[in-house]
Amino acid sequence: MNRPARAVPPWLAHALRAQRGPVSLSAVVRGALGGGPLLLAAVLGGRPTLGVVAAIGAMFAGINDRPGSRRASVGRIGGPALAGAAGLAVGTYAGDHVPAVLLTVLLTGLGLVAGGVSALGPVGSAVGTQLLVGAAVGAGMPLPEPGWQRALAFLAGAGWLLLLRLALPTPGSLAGDRRLDFRFDGERHAVAGVYDAVAALLDAAGSETATARRAALTAALDQAQDALAGPRLRRYASSAAERRLHAQYAAALPLAEAATALAWAEDAVPARASEGPRRLAAAVRGNTPTGPLPAPSRSAPALRALDDALLHAAEAFDRADGGDLHSRKRSRAARARTVLGARGREYGIRVALCFGASAAIAQALHHARWYGQHEHWYWLPATAVFLVKPDLGPLASRVLSRAAGTVLGALLFAGFAAVLPRPEGLVALVAVSGALIPVATRHFAAQTAVVTVLVLALVMVGGEPQASVGRIAETLLACAVVLVVGHLPMPGQRGDAIRARLAEAGGAAQAYLDHVLGESDDRAARWALRREAYRTLAEARTAIALASAELPPLARHADGADEIAATLERLVDTTTACAVHLDDTGGLDPRHVRRLGELQDDLALRRDRVGLRPPDLPLAG
Repeated sequence: MNRPARAVPPWLAHALRAQRGPVSLSAVVRGALGGGPLLLAAVLGGRPTLGVVAAIGAMFAGINDRPGSRRASVGRIGGPALAGAAGLAVGTYAGDHVPAVLLTVLLTGLGLVAGGVSALGPVGSAVGTQLLVGAAVGAGMPLPEPGWQRALAFLAGAGWLLLLRLALPTPGSLAGDRRLDFRFDGERHAVAGVYDAVAALLDAAGSETATARRAALTAALDQAQDALAGPRLRRYASSAAERRLHAQYAAALPLAEAATALAWAEDAVPARASEGPRRLAAAVRGNTPTGPLPAPSRSAPALRALDDALLHAAEAFDRADGGDLHSRKRSRAARARTVLGARGREYGIRVALCFGASAAIAQALHHARWYGQHEHWYWLPATAVFLVKPDLGPLASRVLSRAAGTVLGALLFAGFAAVLPRPEGLVALVAVSGALIPVATRHFAAQTAVVTVLVLALVMVGGEPQASVGRIAETLLACAVVLVVGHLPMPGQRGDAIRARLAEAGGAAQAYLDHVLGESDDRAARWALRREAYRTLAEARTAIALASAELPPLARHADGADEIAATLERLVDTTTACAVHLDDTGGLDPRHVRRLGELQDDLALRRDRVGLRPPDLPLAG
């Protein structure tokens, strides 16, 4: 009798899973040219410790150097770098002048602030991480330079890699007309991805893969919106190429709306319908004219909307007169509510406890001479910061990956340190490790191994003896601290962050529904509301997936949340179908009314779990 195979626990499955996709050769080149040359210049100039700090800044910038546009990279790399420099300065002065107990209290307070800021999103998370790691390194790595010089060296390292990101062309970035227009390579690729995603959704209409294709379209729109909405010197797009990209993105929104309505109808559409979006994708990617676009059938409201959207896109591509991104800017008050609300509080308290406890233990061991000749006690609290980051995966998965990566990295470095000449061999090792960071970001354990080798090489160049065994012991201790704190009962109700995300997504869905059922003629506002509804739902889905993959004592607090998110997504899909039908006929048919009523009843049954108010459907009665 064959026994059924036991399923792998979600937390372990996450630890064993690696990201897929091509590795950016340009990112590898930037990593090789980042910290290594800076460290070499500092060593040749007789200031190796300043080179160590600059290389650390370049290393963190390399970790944040993710695929995307050049404009988006300014905030993604620059914001966290400023926070890291500030943390480095504060940590240095506090470590030099504040007693151990008060220093622990100060670092715990910084953890509370950084944890709350991390709730703002990926950039906020990177800001919080670098603030805390900078504070730990500044307080726990005694160097001869004062705090302000360390901060400037850190910024110089991050700024150098950002300069490489902005200045070096990437493969395929030359436009179709062969002009040197590599400024918008990331933006152009992202906008073309939206049209490809529209075509894929049209192909999947009426099949079981339609839901996944619609989610992929949401992700493509989010990526394009972020790529185009980075910092700028002027409020509006100032160049013809940038205005053209904005127009091309804006023209994709009605196409995405029509494709979503067709997928909602659950009927297959002719293959001819997806040819137009694919030709538009090729035109964006190659920066070429669209040429003639095949017209789809106009036999249904959504198909007529698709045809109209294709005609509008062809005109927009020809005019290239700019276009609104239709994004809703979050006000300062909204950001403050996020930081101070359930999401910020839950994460902030946990980060503060982990960071404060690990800093206290590290200082106790340091003052008890456990470190022996090693005066640097920053490793334990810095490790705890990375372990407590929820966007890197479930807690147990992070701990397992961090422990395995540190052991592997420390053992590799011990071998390298025994044979490499100093300091030139260690400088070369830093350059090679920097080049490997873009490859290693596919898995947290691999990234940890590479960063461990890089940091151990840096501190050895700075004058510290080989410390692989001590780093392994400190990492395992940090893992234990974070595991214990991560499962402690916290003030308030467990899962408040998930409920807050669902409530935010429910509010965005309600605002979109109110606008559509109110029969407003403002389509720009409708597209902005639709984008906000899908974006908040995608963020909620990601948070729920991570929470569900925790160990059972934590995962149970996310039970049922995914079903609520799925219901809200069906509500937004139905609202989109209603909008397209209202544009065409001026009224809803019984199928739309019936589906809205069913979704209202479904959410009403589940609302007690997250405190969601069921949608107000004035036309569904």
